[in-house]
Amino acid sequence: MKNFKLRILCYAVAVCNLLLAAVFYLRLPDRIPMHWAMDGTVTYHPRHELFFMCGMGLLFALLFDLLPRIDPRRGNYQRFGTYYDGFCVVMQFFLLSMTAVILTESFRPGSISVSAVVRLGVGLLLIFIGNMMPKFKSNFYCGIKTPWTLSSEEVWRKTHRLGGKCFFAAGLVMALSILLPAPQTAFNLSIAAVLLAALAPGVMSYVWWRQEVGKAK
Repeated sequence: MKNFKLRILCYAVAVCNLLLAAVFYLRLPDRIPMHWAMDGTVTYHPRHELFFMCGMGLLFALLFDLLPRIDPRRGNYQRFGTYYDGFCVVMQFFLLSMTAVILTESFRPGSISVSAVVRLGVGLLLIFIGNMMPKFKSNFYCGIKTPWTLSSEEVWRKTHRLGGKCFFAAGLVMALSILLPAPQTAFNLSIAAVLLAALAPGVMSYVWWRQEVGKAK
């Protein structure tokens, strides 16, 4: 299943995230920005909490390795292992970029539009996931896991083809929303796109399953 170089890169980026926090820790103010509301309100937390956030990368790297091993359908990972490993690496870079946002705003508050940067980052992540989703084979860990996709290989395939298109479109909408002048409008549009992308494949998985059951009778 595993592409060894990609797995090493996954752990390397996770460790770099922790090292980044360690290098800048003593220079950080006692309280750093960790949460940004849509109205511009910034919530500050003790700087040591940065290590908890950065440590999530290493935790995710371990889970990315462990969960496929205990998946009842672990044999299917052989069929999309490179794509899965690529997804793991991209997730680590996404977490690293969020750390960079926090550090930038800690040292130079207001120098970037955090809302726009986060929407762009999440949008690009969704575009990537949308491209990868049709490659995912049936498993209990990653992908669109409904009772109907897990019960039929054909329903899984159709659902993930549709899901890939929906997530790509939602990511594109979210990424382009940074061009809108009103942050609240951009946020609402992004949330609507993501909700639609999440719901449509799930609903269609049931429809396709019902059609499959009907044909079998």
